[in-house]
Amino acid sequence: MFALVSSTTANQEIKRSRFVATAAPVANAEMAKEFVARHSVANANHNCWAWRIGQNYRFSDDGEPSGTAGKPILQAIDGSKFDMVAVVVTRWFGGTLLGSGGLIRAYGGTAALCLQGAEKRPILPTVAVAIDVQFSDLPLLKARLQAQEGVEIREERFTDSGAVLGVTITASIADDVVGSIRDMTRGRAAVRPE
Repeated sequence: MFALVSSTTANQEIKRSRFVATAAPVANAEMAKEFVARHSVANANHNCWAWRIGQNYRFSDDGEPSGTAGKPILQAIDGSKFDMVAVVVTRWFGGTLLGSGGLIRAYGGTAALCLQGAEKRPILPTVAVAIDVQFSDLPLLKARLQAQEGVEIREERFTDSGAVLGVTITASIADDVVGSIRDMTRGRAAVRPE
């Protein structure tokens, strides 16, 4: 699976109808809805869209015949192996009817064209852990974790004796990172799955 690095666009003209696709990375459904609202063009005939975030997905034909726009956009997302992405394809009608097959090819094809030209990065499996650490070990531990590629500190909560760090680690290096945390703190830090 891949994630988009940044927003991207593509456009094409099919039988005098203009299609413009815009795609962007999204982290949750709320971001996807905001993206769709922000990139829907008021004076266009149709703003069809789809988004996928893990197992969650939505799509809309926005007035086009059922199944001819939103679903082909979603299929373009899935066919390109993207996740955490939203795509809006805007159509300005050119006067020639495309028929169901033509609409499916136009919407899906424009979305696919947009995603093919996008800069992407692989999505690697991760594990989430909570680290209970004493104040004396906190500065060094945070510095080492922030310097480690494949490790992200998502959260920091303070307790009476130290802090709890919410950390996401790339699965392939998780055992090594947990081992280095224990070595660095001489076993004082407790690491547990979240």
